[in-house]
Amino acid sequence: MEKLQESIYQLIVETSTNLPNDVRRAIAAAKEKENAGTRAALSLSTISENIQMADEKVSPICQDTGMPTFEIKTPVGVNQIKIKKAIYAAMEQATKDGKLRPNSVDSLTGQNSGNNLGEGTPVIHFSQWEEDVIDVRLILKGGGCENKNIQYSLPAELEGLGRAGRDLDGIRKCIMHSVYQAQGQGCSAGFIGVGIGGDRTTSYSLAKEQLFRTVDDVNPNEDLKKLEDYVMENANKLGIGTMGFGGEATLLGCKVGAMNRLPASFFVSVAYNCWAYRRLGVVLDQQSGDIKEWLYKDGERIDLNDTTEEVAAAAEKKNVREVVLEAPVTEEQIRELKVGDVVIINGMMHTGRDAIHHHLMEHDAPIDLNGQIIYHCGPVMLKDDQGNWHVKAAGPTTSIREEPYQGDIMKKFGIRAVMGKGGMGPKTLKALQEHGGVYLNAIGGAAQYYADCIKAVKGVDLMEFGIPEAMWHLEVEGFAAIVTMDSHGNSLHADVDKSSLEKLAEFKEPVFK
Repeated sequence: MEKLQESIYQLIVETSTNLPNDVRRAIAAAKEKENAGTRAALSLSTISENIQMADEKVSPICQDTGMPTFEIKTPVGVNQIKIKKAIYAAMEQATKDGKLRPNSVDSLTGQNSGNNLGEGTPVIHFSQWEEDVIDVRLILKGGGCENKNIQYSLPAELEGLGRAGRDLDGIRKCIMHSVYQAQGQGCSAGFIGVGIGGDRTTSYSLAKEQLFRTVDDVNPNEDLKKLEDYVMENANKLGIGTMGFGGEATLLGCKVGAMNRLPASFFVSVAYNCWAYRRLGVVLDQQSGDIKEWLYKDGERIDLNDTTEEVAAAAEKKNVREVVLEAPVTEEQIRELKVGDVVIINGMMHTGRDAIHHHLMEHDAPIDLNGQIIYHCGPVMLKDDQGNWHVKAAGPTTSIREEPYQGDIMKKFGIRAVMGKGGMGPKTLKALQEHGGVYLNAIGGAAQYYADCIKAVKGVDLMEFGIPEAMWHLEVEGFAAIVTMDSHGNSLHADVDKSSLEKLAEFKEPVFK
């Protein structure tokens, strides 16, 4: 039992901190396609640096370590209850060690269990096979990309594409639409798994199963192979790009599976995964629990990093304007910012996610937020023996969830800048104009890159909401983000959405006969 638990613990840690080689190859290929000095190219460079930092520090690649899903194949006669107990113990230890963020929340009370254990958490699926080893595979799929999963019931009318019928061409339209609707909110460039058929539940399960395939495998079904190839060629023509900033790399992988369905139902389900595609596996000895083999690792050394000088030179050629902000920020400083500016934050900023925004609508803030910067972030935090908190991972969360609250809260408390990923909607944009505020887009998933910019934790409030949802007061230095919504009514996110919808409409006509 002890050895089995240790093997599962190693799998969890490695999955959270070390991106598999097939994913690294896909990111490297995306970097080669991107135009130097663009926002997308700079984002890919930051992503590459973050991957390397996570590997070296053995720390989470992304602060949202997601919903752990285990797919396990066991020989006949192996005690699956024993394996479950080992997984639970390993999950708890990995959370305690800061390799996972406590993500299991009671849906009725809102209480965070604090150890990633609870009803339905983690997800564990068992199946039997006639091999004499145990095959354990794990995917850590974050909430931002999970929220961009989508299911279609055919026939359907799709924005930009018209009627999608119950045939291969209708499926094609659904997949293209799924890439469009994700925009930058799912941390593009991303990967998708597609499930065709089944019922509503099994269709989604099939879609997620496709994410356990390797990026470079070949579908044995000729029709599905053609479909995958088509999507990979054409989805990148939508121009959504990395982080939704526009660019050449929107989709890094597409895997499609199909199963039989009821005559009355025709579901197409898409599981969207961010660039931080954390998926690994191990083959275990069924007697000892020892790791006999690692899956998704091939020993190849893949260098993703550019030199700092190359990145800086490319940015300079594009005349990227840098502005330093330190709170309290004035309205005058904010009004000078324009979409495309790079902002470097020094000094204090404060985290705030869903629970904080909901709380602030009805309550006073625990600190004076006038002129302050709010960061949409749920960090991974560890407390040392002296009782001091340390940031282990701190990338941005998806901001659109705060759209119902953000504008009102900025006006109520005098907040001048909010930062997250994926952009926000028209209500927030209007408030930015009226109040004199700005939205800053940090690079989604770059949890180690940003944690390195945090020099001290100055305090925390509202810990009753749990570590990810508490308000952390952070002292930062050199914390970089891009202005994507300004106080003059400009929104890069709205512009990219509009242009990608126009490009999506170019794929209306039938392709598969």
